[in-house]
Formats: sequence, C-alpha cells, structure tokens
Amino acid sequence: MSLCEGIVQVLQQEAERQSFHKVNRVRLEIGALAGVELSALRFGFDVVSRGTLAEGAALEIIEQPATAWCLMCMRPVTIQQRYDPCPECGAYQLQVTEGEELKIKDLEVE
Repeated sequence: MSLCEGIVQVLQQEAERQSFHKVNRVRLEIGALAGVELSALRFGFDVVSRGTLAEGAALEIIEQPATAWCLMCMRPVTIQQRYDPCPECGAYQLQVTEGEELKIKDLEVE
C-alpha cells in the first residue's frame, strides 16, 4: 500500500507542476528483482487512488528482466532471481545491473 500511496503522491505533485487534473493511464516499469507483488500493487493502486486525480486510471505494468555482470565471464547475463548462478559459466560472482527499479514510465492525462 505504501508503494501505491507514493505513486499517487508523485502523480499529485506532477499534476500541480504540469497543470493537469486527471490521470487516465499510468505505465510503470518494474524490475524482476524489485520485490513487488504485481497483483497486490494493482489492488492497492485501485484502493489508494479512490477520490484522487488517478481514480479509475488504468495501471499498465511493464516487467523488466533482471540482468547482472558476471565477474568470471566478463559479460552481461539475464538472471531470474537474486543469487542465481551465471547461466553461462555457473559462477556466483554476479553484480546486478538492472531489474531492481520501480519507476513511472509515462502518464496519459487530461
């Protein structure tokens, strides 16, 4: 719920800054390692946005894969979860480079 409250707060701040009064669609990019339960986020957004400029807005989620740099192979690899071995060489010396983000990609507003 706190994530949803934060999203709505950002929307309200941007509405003041950019002079819009209604949000029709919100597109979020969420990384595979962000630790976000997508169904809970959808439900929470519907609840938290009631009575705000985002009430009734469509919530579109773009899932981003997780990538890491393998220190043994010296190349980027895609991983499914944190602490996975490298899919190329099996080493565990991976540094996560993408997949932890949660950001508002864009909005459709009036």
